Amino acid sequence: MNTAIEFLRRQIGETAIKSPSPLMRWMNPILLEASEGTLSFQYTIKNEWLNPMGKLHGGIIAAIVDDTIGATVFSFGEPHFYATINNTIDYFGTIQAGEMIIAKTVVLKKGKQLINAQCEIWNTQNNRLIAKGYSNLLKTDVEK
Repeated sequence: MNTAIEFLRRQIGETAIKSPSPLMRWMNPILLEASEGTLSFQYTIKNEWLNPMGKLHGGIIAAIVDDTIGATVFSFGEPHFYATINNTIDYFGTIQAGEMIIAKTVVLKKGKQLINAQCEIWNTQNNRLIAKGYSNLLKTDVEK
């Protein structure tokens, strides 16, 4: 039995206050969907996440991509942690405080040591793609 996916499914519709990730608890998204290898989260953009132009900071987008992909890898319920070895992000649009985004993740390829995953970030107001990121993660020797 995969206790990780069962944990995540019980959190659907809830904020991330029970997440093992301090960053995710701070950003506090709502989990919308949870299946093994794919998750969706909804975020409300906060003022402290903005750049000097009043738009969502690219670093916050990168953090969302990395953290949501990490949660997606967690959904497999494996006994070892995985470490991000690269993140590639394309930025397509902007969004401002008070608006909402949805981050949708999917594992594209899962091998014995490496996982390749993708995260798309969508503006819920106009259904436009804000950013798309890809990550490779390496299985570590560190057990959970």
